[in-house]
Amino acid sequence: MKTLIDVRGVRTLFGDRVIHEGLDLHVQEGEIYGLLGPSGCGKTTLMREMVLLQEFHGGEIEVLGEKLSSISASATQRLKASWGVLFQAGALFSSLTLAQNIALTLREYTTISEKLIKEIVAFKIDIVGLKQSDANLYPSQISGGMKKKAALARALAMDPKLLFLDEPTSGLDPISAREFDNLILELRSLLNLTVVMVSHDLRSICDTLDRVAIIDEKRIVYEGSLLNLESCESEFVKTFFRSRI
Repeated sequence: MKTLIDVRGVRTLFGDRVIHEGLDLHVQEGEIYGLLGPSGCGKTTLMREMVLLQEFHGGEIEVLGEKLSSISASATQRLKASWGVLFQAGALFSSLTLAQNIALTLREYTTISEKLIKEIVAFKIDIVGLKQSDANLYPSQISGGMKKKAALARALAMDPKLLFLDEPTSGLDPISAREFDNLILELRSLLNLTVVMVSHDLRSICDTLDRVAIIDEKRIVYEGSLLNLESCESEFVKTFFRSRI
């Protein structure tokens, strides 16, 4: 199976504080891969490093064949068009309608016609389960679940190969959270996506993830399937997954 993300010996510092010390993991094509661990372990930090929003201080991260430590400006632009990111709070622009939010990257990074942009936006709205009548609403006029879906539609606007999700079910009621989990599974199959997800939602983790990397004490203490978690000696794993293992 092809490796799309390869993390080798990554070290991360916040001033004098060491966050990561020699992280190693790999994400394979077509899987839904989870970054798990206790609060403050650097899950979101690692994801931000993967999408070039934050620098790391040692080791290497390779995404779609590009080494991020030495990537050129032109390669950076190409690479950013190959992934979509759903931030924890959605990060929709409050002054733009849902349609305008979704169209933003298309208008900024492509030269396609307005007619085609409108068609793409309508398609993305449809596949995430929103109504076409929602397109002209503003973020302040919709529910938390709808905001997540709209932000997901925006993340998918450029037909990415990789989709990064930061706590996608955070803030959602249980029914909406399970609906969102099912949506991610459907979109993975429909769009041939590879998904990297930060989560602490145990139900979501068990229902959606193919493999996980668990960060604890600045290192990866486990990488693999949830089926083999009993082999991990981490206290976090034993506590968090107590009901499962």
